[in-house]
Amino acid sequence: MSVMITPIFAGLLALLYVVLTIRVIAARRSERIGLGDQGNKKLIRRMRAHSNCAEYAPFALLLLLMLELMNGAPLLLWGLGTVLVAGRIAHAYGFSQEPELGNLRVIGMILTFAVIVIAALANLVLAVNGTFLS
Repeated sequence: MSVMITPIFAGLLALLYVVLTIRVIAARRSERIGLGDQGNKKLIRRMRAHSNCAEYAPFALLLLLMLELMNGAPLLLWGLGTVLVAGRIAHAYGFSQEPELGNLRVIGMILTFAVIVIAALANLVLAVNGTFLS
């Protein structure tokens, strides 16, 4: 079995992660902060946007990969992956702005949580059905 859908979303999220990383580096350079955050709000905001992506994207991608490996419906995978990327972009953009665009941040988290919950439930259904049907 080949995995063809999840790598697309993993690649897109990896690119988002690199962009967020570069924004942290740029803030560190412009504010001349080599270690920690020194209470700098701009840097803290960018660090948290970066960290939040690192906290949620891998777990969601793992759930998508498991679905794909269990022959989950391609339409479900495409839909979840698209919503995940949209949610992560919305959150990163909304959270990293000053002043914060709270609506985008909230929408991004809702979309991310929806993907995680739906993918978790789909994994449970496929795994349980596969266990009992084998």
